[in-house]
Amino acid sequence: MTDQRREELATFLRNRRERIAPEDVGLPRGRRRRTPGLRREEVSQLAAIGTTWYTWLEQGRDIQVSAEVLDAIARTLRLDQSEREHLFALAGAIDPTPASAFTPVTDALRDLLDQLEPLPACVQNGRYDLLAYNRPFSRLMCDLDAVPPEDRNVIWLGFMNEQWKATLPNLAETQRAMVAKFRASMVESIGDPSWKALLKRLQTESPEFSEYWDDHEVLRPGNQLKVYHHPLAGVLRLSATSLWTEPGTNRPRLVTYTPVDEETREKLHLLTGPPPLVTV
Repeated sequence: MTDQRREELATFLRNRRERIAPEDVGLPRGRRRRTPGLRREEVSQLAAIGTTWYTWLEQGRDIQVSAEVLDAIARTLRLDQSEREHLFALAGAIDPTPASAFTPVTDALRDLLDQLEPLPACVQNGRYDLLAYNRPFSRLMCDLDAVPPEDRNVIWLGFMNEQWKATLPNLAETQRAMVAKFRASMVESIGDPSWKALLKRLQTESPEFSEYWDDHEVLRPGNQLKVYHHPLAGVLRLSATSLWTEPGTNRPRLVTYTPVDEETREKLHLLTGPPPLVTV
């Protein structure tokens, strides 16, 4: 870090520390407290890091700080996502926490998903994690509510979930396109530990994914026609449209699925009921 970045980091940490009242983190205020907010030693204790180390950070000393220490400090100081990103940027470090853990889905956006029924719709982040979805989408390719939260990722489901794969008429072609889109999206987060962890998991668990990944194909995400073989509704032809909720193509996006013919439109109500019992 440059001297200017270290000074800015020191000022930022002091400012955020002084905003937190002791009682907010379960500490007694005491009668002799003169320091606004928390003391340095209290932050270091709550973050489980050395008091000297944290003091040096606030003094703008020329030291190297790990992502794990920054993560502990960010949690102790109760930083929101923007503040957390600012902290890691100032320190020149990569945030080890998956973006999905901090990507907010507002009540207004959840209400919009519900209002779109019977159209299937979901919110995805740049890594293709499913952050939220409405009832028709949860029944479109599998019973999403039955999928563990850590597995609710479009790429993972497209290779590892048998019900999801069974709805895709051109499975190999679709999987190859998914890998190409994943590679194109990952370039903007090439050093992000959460992306690398997902990539390693896919390469370990899916030989098909590894094969397509080694081809180094790239494809930018875009609106396109989707065809699904639903176990209850039959063939569904849907046009997928992505609307980004924040600037930047690697940010969260609302994806809606609109019927391209009347036959599909008439079948969509079948996706709002309970999931069918399907054995694949």
